[in-house]
Amino acid sequence: MYKRQASLSEGGYLVMTLHRPSNVDDAQRLAEILRIMDDRLEGMPVVFPVHPRTRRNLESFGIATSHILLAEPMSYLEFNWMVRHARGVVTDSGGITEETTVMGVPCITLRDSTERPETCTIGTNELIGTDPRRLEESLDTLLDGRWKKGGIPPLWDGRAAERIVRVLEGLGRSRGWL
Repeated sequence: MYKRQASLSEGGYLVMTLHRPSNVDDAQRLAEILRIMDDRLEGMPVVFPVHPRTRRNLESFGIATSHILLAEPMSYLEFNWMVRHARGVVTDSGGITEETTVMGVPCITLRDSTERPETCTIGTNELIGTDPRRLEESLDTLLDGRWKKGGIPPLWDGRAAERIVRVLEGLGRSRGWL
């Protein structure tokens, strides 16, 4: 299942992650998402580090792909390197939408809601819902170079720990702890 290899070039592939029950527990929905990815990308590789839950479903449903490179789960740093150099990401994760926003990488999210709305309003993320048909239009927009140019939300500057320490020090002083 994980033997296929491909030559990847910067900006010449997509990264995909899927693990939410709404996308991977229904055989028809999962097969449709993968079919759309295979059909719309015209041979562009898709690196898909497969979550154990998704892998079990792919195997039990007997779903195969042609352009999607199924990979073992990756380390955090390896995965973020792949994302940083990808043309875009298709996911149902919440955290990845933050990382793509900071990296300026287009992100298509197959969910109906997000805990991180600023990744959609300010960042590079688009929340398209769980209907696989909506993926087609989003992929076309991405591949045509018409994806929105996102920004980094305020205070996403990597300095949160410093701000937290200042607040805690101020609280400590006001209460006589420091």
